[in-house]
Amino acid sequence: MSVSNIVLIWFVSLLVPASALDNGLALTPTMGWLQWERFMCNIDCDADPRNCIREELFMEMADVMVKEGWKDAGYEFVCIDDCWTSHRRDAQGRLQADPKRFPSGIKKLADYVHAKGLKLGIYADTGTRTCEGYPGSLGYYDIDAKTFADWGVDLLKFDGCFMPDWHQLGEGYTNMSRALNQTGRSIVYSCGWPLYEWQHQQPDYEAIGKTCNHWRNYKDIYDQWSSVKSILDWTADHQKILVPVAGPGGWNDPDMLIIGNFGLSHDQQQTQMALWAIMAAPLLMSNDLRNICPKAKELLQNKQIIAINQDPLGKQGYRTLKGDSFEVWERPLSGNRLAVAVMNRQEIGGPRRFIISVAMLPSWQLCNPKCNVTQILPVYKEMGVQNLFSEVMVQVNPTGTTLLTVSPIKSSPHDTL
Repeated sequence: MSVSNIVLIWFVSLLVPASALDNGLALTPTMGWLQWERFMCNIDCDADPRNCIREELFMEMADVMVKEGWKDAGYEFVCIDDCWTSHRRDAQGRLQADPKRFPSGIKKLADYVHAKGLKLGIYADTGTRTCEGYPGSLGYYDIDAKTFADWGVDLLKFDGCFMPDWHQLGEGYTNMSRALNQTGRSIVYSCGWPLYEWQHQQPDYEAIGKTCNHWRNYKDIYDQWSSVKSILDWTADHQKILVPVAGPGGWNDPDMLIIGNFGLSHDQQQTQMALWAIMAAPLLMSNDLRNICPKAKELLQNKQIIAINQDPLGKQGYRTLKGDSFEVWERPLSGNRLAVAVMNRQEIGGPRRFIISVAMLPSWQLCNPKCNVTQILPVYKEMGVQNLFSEVMVQVNPTGTTLLTVSPIKSSPHDTL
């Protein structure tokens, strides 16, 4: 493939460090499990007790996360989403769990999760109601923050439905951030603020970064390839806005990992995992960990991919090349290393060859004088020592991604003799 067939995207992030929420949390992207995409608002526990939103579902996920290696891989949060509450607050104005589906209460559930060495996440909404019509937090921010802290909650996903005036979104999210910090408990704060504000204007990401630990920008993910593609396209189209604001303590959230469900092929699952790592995205799985195929489990627990996602440099990656149905995404890593994802957007035919060179990727300059290239996906493979003028060929399946790491090799005094 020649350079003339593609478009190089000269992306230069602002050299101004992101202003992150100073609560000491989410210094690397959050990892865990979240109810919503797989289990949604299934509250019919009589007809479907195994899959309905009740305390046993979260206890069973916690059990599996410890038993099956998810905790050891870095996944530490078990997160409740919408539909956990009663339809009415108690006499003191506090949210309360549905008494039939959460008879032990959230405090007992948090204790159970904590005893496993995990953390509990919960859901609320900045408006008058949640997206599914349960009580919202508008007018109750301080009460709800204190309630969550008293229960031992470790993460709050704060949605943005049913806000009477969208101009109040920023005020609502800021007030809840303040209320959470005043509790004295460490609670990761996941916001929907920009998701709802983009419908009206470009959000103030400086304010969002000072308020939230991660934030949703785009619409909900669905269990289908077209949904994953649309998220990647939107993120790439807005990367000049998004990339500079991400960093330790504050991350762009492209939504849940749907790996292990029904809608993606294995190549497409590899693409989602690879690109979420490149984007420094929270890794919040929404699947059934009690019944997940071995290949999906192996992918989600891949140590090399997780290491890219959790890289301490904390820089979000971005798309640098697009053309001939290929995309290349890159992410700077600590130690002057680089992660490179080559994605084949073609949805017909077989594997296609892509050649990486300094002409194709200007960042290949880090291979001067030498570098070591390792293929992480689709299978692990050491590709050896390369130099500035090397051409590295990879094969990429339709809708699949090849993920590489490139590590510079410092020249020794003997190299100049």
